[in-house]
Amino acid sequence: MTRKLITLLLASALCLAAAGQSGTKTTAYVNPFVGTTNFGTTNPGAVCPNGMMSVTPFNVMGSDINVYDKDSRWWSTPYCFENRFFTGYSHVNLSGVGCPELGALLTMPTAGPLEVDYHIYGSEYTDEYAEPGYYTNVLSSYGIKTEVTATPRSSAERYTFPAGRGNILLNLGEGLTNETGAMVRKVSDTEIEGMRLAGTFCYNPQAVFPMYFVMRVSKQPSASGFWKKQRPMTGVEAEWTPDNGKYKLYTKYGREIAGDDIGYWFSFDTEEGEQIQVQMGVSFVSIENARMNLDAEQNGFDFDAVRAEAAGKWESDLSRIMVSGGSEKDRQIFYTALYHTLIHPNILNDINGEYPLMENSGTGKVPEGHNRYTVFSLWDTYRNVHQLMTMVYPERQLDMVRSMIDMYKEWGWMPKWELYGRETFTMEGDPSIPVITDTWLKGVRDFDISTAYEAFIKSATTPGKDNLMRPDIDPYIEKGYVPLWYFSADLSGDNSVSHALEYYIADYSLSLLAEDLGHKEDAELFRSRSLGYKHYYSTGSGTLRPITKSGEFYSPFDPRQGENFEPVPGFHEGSAWNYTFYVPHDVKGLAKIMGGQRKFIDKLQMVFDEGLYDPANEPDIAYPYLFSYFKGEEWRTQKTVRELIEKYYTTRPDGIPGNDDTGTMSVWAVFSMMGFYPDCPGAPYYTLTTPAFDRIDIRLAPEYNDGRECLTIEKPAEGKYIREIRTGGRIFKGYRISHKDLTGAGKITFTVK
Repeated sequence: MTRKLITLLLASALCLAAAGQSGTKTTAYVNPFVGTTNFGTTNPGAVCPNGMMSVTPFNVMGSDINVYDKDSRWWSTPYCFENRFFTGYSHVNLSGVGCPELGALLTMPTAGPLEVDYHIYGSEYTDEYAEPGYYTNVLSSYGIKTEVTATPRSSAERYTFPAGRGNILLNLGEGLTNETGAMVRKVSDTEIEGMRLAGTFCYNPQAVFPMYFVMRVSKQPSASGFWKKQRPMTGVEAEWTPDNGKYKLYTKYGREIAGDDIGYWFSFDTEEGEQIQVQMGVSFVSIENARMNLDAEQNGFDFDAVRAEAAGKWESDLSRIMVSGGSEKDRQIFYTALYHTLIHPNILNDINGEYPLMENSGTGKVPEGHNRYTVFSLWDTYRNVHQLMTMVYPERQLDMVRSMIDMYKEWGWMPKWELYGRETFTMEGDPSIPVITDTWLKGVRDFDISTAYEAFIKSATTPGKDNLMRPDIDPYIEKGYVPLWYFSADLSGDNSVSHALEYYIADYSLSLLAEDLGHKEDAELFRSRSLGYKHYYSTGSGTLRPITKSGEFYSPFDPRQGENFEPVPGFHEGSAWNYTFYVPHDVKGLAKIMGGQRKFIDKLQMVFDEGLYDPANEPDIAYPYLFSYFKGEEWRTQKTVRELIEKYYTTRPDGIPGNDDTGTMSVWAVFSMMGFYPDCPGAPYYTLTTPAFDRIDIRLAPEYNDGRECLTIEKPAEGKYIREIRTGGRIFKGYRISHKDLTGAGKITFTVK
């Protein structure tokens, strides 16, 4: 047996041994309530890792007519921790996003006389509890215990009723989506099927899509039927219409109904403590597929079995990274963040492999054993989420990359912010380029790189408004920058500097890929383009600054304008300070035009000292790591990262600094607490910092890591600052490490002081 093989086997054994050393399951450290306020927009609902189905308590509807008890500052989540008016469980939800969508198909148990107006049947609740794959509460108005869990494509729900009359409602009218149209059909006394229209995410009026469902109850109802809200009448008719603007029950009709504000109800005669279960299967292809998904993933009504399976999936995924040492709070922050990381992107295909084609009315099919993914919030996730997936969950990252390439084949463009087969055009840039480049350069290459490169060249060179990824590409190519008064496709206004900065990063990533593929001329072209940020630097303001169409700096100009998300010319959701250091591919070049290292460091430190840094704003989340590009200043990274974690990441409901953005804010904490961060998207490197734990064991896929199955990171003693780093037993010089050197080290030891 060779020495190399012995070493690899020993490393694998140590990794597996570490995985069992604490005796506590990783899921025990997850608190699903973290991020459910303070704009976090996460929710405590039941979901499997990267699952299509999520079952979430819906508490954003008020008890008064037309009142929303949402967090008064935000509208995009089905659940807010402070709210206590429960109107049902929504099926298929988004986590951590900034625009309202989905959150529909609401199931609600009630007791007593039947009522189908949510303002009346909604209830406060107590005894709330959640863990990965499970949520429960008790409805105060009815004394009903509710419990939900999930499989990847279906829900399992269990309601414990008091004696008397129990009801289970399916409200198809309410939800977060701006669409309200639906259809429901009775299949049998215990089964219904139908569809619900969703879409218009972030106000794209054309980006709608259907959700298909099949719902079953475990007990024969004593009665059932449809309801529909009646259209309000005016004039003379209003004097005699008894159902004017009210909900009408259809008790003697049993076929199907369609329209806005419709629903279906089941009523039961219940004994004290009797449990009735509900199942719902969903699909974005057809009702038949929704039924197929449900039949394949649940064998009859067995709530406890589904819950156990969901918990097992979470334990398996979370335990790919095992941490020890550190505080109990640190472990809770870490595993909760990792949990949130594994919600999106989520699977889109049904159990038979079928999925809706991108921007197309047809149906595609993935090969057996693979998945089609959706919810590509790429402006957010290209910065760190996909880098973590590539390292720890490469089989999923591969399918995500393949999904993106297939979207290009189906539609003609890579996704920007894709949602269930529709492009929403939310935010800016060309973010698929750094995602796929990063994956390729890190050695995960089982995908069609030629087609990907073709797509990248198309978006980087197609002129005019026909370019859906870069609608303002003409001045960008001609001048090297985007001037003011070019407007974005997502209707967010004039964000010229923000657009151009994203293009620079995409072009830098494309230059790296072109070089690796042997396209030298392309590599030179795009590398040169990526340095166009220098046009925006104003010595007068000391920041990047918008440029007018006449080529002059925009004036009057306040670099702090926009720090409270108020509109500001040139910048999207932030001030000039949130963007000025966002040149991760040329940090030392930026320092040079600022007047040198000392001025760069002082100015960057001022951003933190004066509260100009926004931990919830993507362009500046890598700022703390920029100090480490300069010898002797690395301690600032280590100090700042630690302080930011302590200040903004907690185990409370407000424990994420803002929108989690489909895991982006959570992944920042995951990487930072492990001691390394991918601060330049697309480049296969990390910047090192002080780990939060004594030991971290990361399970690796040997097929992508030269046979190595484990990376161990150790910090033998307590301390805040790094004195020495050893990789594979040798002293490592510097604080920036390649992906290959990191994963190939076997063990990295941080000596701290």
